[in-house]
Amino acid sequence: MSFKSWLKQLPGLRYIVDVRRDLQDIRWELATVRKTADDQLEAANAAYVDRLLTDARYADPRMLAHHELRVHSQSGEDGIIAEIYRRIGPGDRTFIEFGVESGVETNTTLLLRQGWRGWWVDGSAESVARARTLFAPEIAAGQLTIIEALVTSSNAARLLADAGAPARVDLLSLDIDRNTWHLWKALRGLSARVVVTEYNASFGPTTDWVIEDDPTAWWNGTVNFGASLAAFERLGREFGYALVGCTLNGSNAFFVTAALADDRFAGPFTSARHWEPPRYFLDHRGGHPTGPLR
Repeated sequence: MSFKSWLKQLPGLRYIVDVRRDLQDIRWELATVRKTADDQLEAANAAYVDRLLTDARYADPRMLAHHELRVHSQSGEDGIIAEIYRRIGPGDRTFIEFGVESGVETNTTLLLRQGWRGWWVDGSAESVARARTLFAPEIAAGQLTIIEALVTSSNAARLLADAGAPARVDLLSLDIDRNTWHLWKALRGLSARVVVTEYNASFGPTTDWVIEDDPTAWWNGTVNFGASLAAFERLGREFGYALVGCTLNGSNAFFVTAALADDRFAGPFTSARHWEPPRYFLDHRGGHPTGPLR
């Protein structure tokens, strides 16, 4: 008998092999249960949205909530952005997005894959390194520029200028958690036909509230972040934008240059009309992955 055959006959080794096999079975069963739960949650969310959209508030077919679709975005932003440009035209097909992490789940990844040219900004060295790997072909082709920097209201405009970003783009997307409102205010000199920005839905449709600008502070996991939709509406109006809609989960607001809004979108263009409450349970959890195709 060989040493290997003798070793396999040892009771202790057989016990270890059996335990390992049982653990593998348990892991497989847990993965199956989790996948089933994710599928059920996705189906429940879809049914909830279908019922929600039958409410009289959404009767106007121009309401952007009817067009939510997620491909690479966290929620339904991809579909809303596509619908906005269907109505106003694609423009110059350039974008700038702040807060992209690795680029796997953003408001502009789908646009990038459709041939748009853009600039991404993120402060995480680890995330930027992964993005530069995942999107190496687009970077090499000059289609995408990634800026690694901790963004503040003081340095945002300079970072873009140093990276060669234009002063006029078709889409500007802003999501740096705590200081997003102050970032948009600091980019007064940047013109965009469409602006997508995260807002704090917890303050309701009419309260005008903005957190103090503190470049050394970050989101602490509470409702104390960013600004209310009414505050974003006020700033957008000051910059010449009309608030035309929000995602159903109460995360992102969409603004269009006022001259382009008119009857293409459901009015009035106010936070009272377009505010959506915090429905964060609608954020993506199950379903297909949002990562790059390659």
